[in-house]
Amino acid sequence: MKNLTLILFIFLAIGCTSNKPKEQAMNTLEKSAKVELKISNGKYKLYVNQQPFYIKGAGLEFGEISSLAKHNGNSFRTWRTENGKQSGKEVLDEAHKYGLMVTMGIEVARERHGFDYNDEVAVKEQLERIKKEVISLKDHPALLIWAIGNELNLRATNPKVWDAVNDISKMIHQVDPNHLTTTTLAGISKQEIDYIKERCTDIDVLSVQLYGKIIELPQMIKEYGWDGPYIVSEWGATGHWEVPKTSWNVPIEENSSVKAANYLKRYQVAIEADAAKCIGSYVFLWGQKQERTPTWYGVFLEDGSETESVDVMHYIWNGTWPENRTPQIESYTLNNKTAYENVVLKENQEVVALFKVKDIENDSINYKWELLPESTDLGDGGDFEKRPEAVEIKIISTNNGELKFKAPEVKGAYRLFCYANDGKSHTATANIPFKVN
Repeated sequence: MKNLTLILFIFLAIGCTSNKPKEQAMNTLEKSAKVELKISNGKYKLYVNQQPFYIKGAGLEFGEISSLAKHNGNSFRTWRTENGKQSGKEVLDEAHKYGLMVTMGIEVARERHGFDYNDEVAVKEQLERIKKEVISLKDHPALLIWAIGNELNLRATNPKVWDAVNDISKMIHQVDPNHLTTTTLAGISKQEIDYIKERCTDIDVLSVQLYGKIIELPQMIKEYGWDGPYIVSEWGATGHWEVPKTSWNVPIEENSSVKAANYLKRYQVAIEADAAKCIGSYVFLWGQKQERTPTWYGVFLEDGSETESVDVMHYIWNGTWPENRTPQIESYTLNNKTAYENVVLKENQEVVALFKVKDIENDSINYKWELLPESTDLGDGGDFEKRPEAVEIKIISTNNGELKFKAPEVKGAYRLFCYANDGKSHTATANIPFKVN
């Protein structure tokens, strides 16, 4: 009987013990994170539950959350609470699963889309809608910061938008005392900084989005008089509005190796260097999207493979390179001309494309070619663009990174894309725009 009692006691003890982690996880899940900003010796630091937290993040809306955690990122930002595929709660739940914190975007109407910030009724309705969104998500432990709108200054003329943002921030602080607020600027100017300082004093952190000009950001922050903390909420490839153009006025996209080199330089010079005010950043884009081309801004490709920019972000976040590196581009030419040399062809002309890459691990390289007409569905500020439909390539021969083909019969502007994959989900890519006369 004594032995039976002992066995029963042990069984019960094991049962109780096995439930504890689950109970603790549930309790953790129900507990909101406490997010604060502190300043010490002139340096701003972000704290989550009293622990220092430097944002090593990425813009991520439809990309793989698990892959961000795999590369040791610690946060991502969204552009809205509902992205059409996942609810805000589902996004936060998945983030929490992988130990990530989220700067949750709040959709705020833009003047460039027709919203009138002189319309007091519409502004009030927007505030009430946002209040419901905030209340529904405010207690989630994966929530880091509320991002009020995205690039509300882009093509905007009415400064009352900042009054509205300030009111939204005040409302958030009333219903959610545990989280910070920010708003994101397209670029940075003294005028916008002055507007923020005058009309939007309730926000906790400024967020700035810059691409090629990000190198100048620390100096501009100082010059324009921003004394508070800030986040670089978008940065990455050189913008399509910043690069050289062909003689027929289409932007020339940098190849994946040039982009990767720029990512590293820009991070070191413009983000890492300002340890006093910059509390972290979100690289753009952890995923893929069509914007001028299908390859311009995403650090992943449509097939889910990683570009060299992911290698760079891994290095930035870990201090070491990933075990297997992406192929690196040495050159890409079309009839011995680069993208910067205005490639003009005749109908049905025989053409030779040559794509040279190297692979650090000497992995076997698989080449893929794609011909797209120049995109004509051109959005603004990251708005949706339709991907052009591929054109059949009249192939004469292929040999590793060499493609012989005939130019299209139809006159117009095109791009020839090449993808070099190492068989391990890493791909180098480049494209050359050309014109058929």
